[in-house]
Amino acid sequence: MMKRSLSLAIGLLSSAIVIAQTKTPAKTTAAKPAAKTSAAVKSAAPQFRNSKDSAGYALGIRIAQSLQAQGLESVNIAYLQKAMSDVLQGKKLVFEEQVINPCIESYLDKVQAEKSAVAKKEAKTFHDAIAKKAGVITLPSGLQYEVVKAGTDTAKPKPTDKVKVHYHGTLVDGTVFDSSVDRGEPISLSVNGVIAGWQEALPLMTVGSKWKLYIPGNLAYGDYPPPGSKIGPGASLIFEVELIAIEAQQ
Repeated sequence: MMKRSLSLAIGLLSSAIVIAQTKTPAKTTAAKPAAKTSAAVKSAAPQFRNSKDSAGYALGIRIAQSLQAQGLESVNIAYLQKAMSDVLQGKKLVFEEQVINPCIESYLDKVQAEKSAVAKKEAKTFHDAIAKKAGVITLPSGLQYEVVKAGTDTAKPKPTDKVKVHYHGTLVDGTVFDSSVDRGEPISLSVNGVIAGWQEALPLMTVGSKWKLYIPGNLAYGDYPPPGSKIGPGASLIFEVELIAIEAQQ
C-alpha cells in the first residue's frame, strides 16, 4: 500500500527534475532563440507579471501531467488547489498526517478497480478470440502462446537459471510499451525474477526458439502496473520472446 503513495510522490517530485533538466544553461551561444522563447511566453500569457507567476503555472502543468500519467486526472482540482495553498501558506490542514496516505490509497484502489474491470472484460473477449487462432495453445493458467520459430537445441531453462532473451512487448491494441528488439540489445534476466506469464513460459521453451505469448493481466502486472507506464490496470500483454541462451551459473 505504502509503495503506491511513494510512487505518487516520486511522480510529482519528478516534475521538478524535468524542469531542472530543461533549464537553459547559463553559458550558451543561443541567446537570440532564448529571447524569442521568452517573448513568446510573455505574448501568449500576458497575465504573468513575473517569473514567479510563470514558474507557478509551469509547475502546475508538470504536476497535472504527473497525476494524469498515474491515472488520477479525475481528482477534484478545487481541493487539490486548496491543499497546496494551505500547505504553502502554512495554514492549518484539514487532515492529520496519519490520514493522508490512507485517503490516497482508498482513492487509488477505487480508480484502479474501475479501470481493471473494464480491461478484464475487454481481455476476456481478446483471449477467447486468440484461443480459436490456429497454432495457439492455451494452458490451464490462462497463458496462451504460439511457436513462431522452433529452436534446434533441446536445452530448457530451469526456474533458477539466468537467460539471455530478445523480446518485443505490446498491449493488445498494438501499442509498444517495452522492447529489447527496438533497443537493439538483448537482455539477461533471472527466470524467477520476471512476471508470472514469463516464469511459466520460459521453462517450456528450448534455446533458439521464439514464441509469441498472450499473457492475461493476472499473470502480468495485475491491477497495479508500473507507475507512469503505458500498461493499464488489469491489462493483458503480448510478448514476442526469443530465448537466445541459458547463461552459465557464476
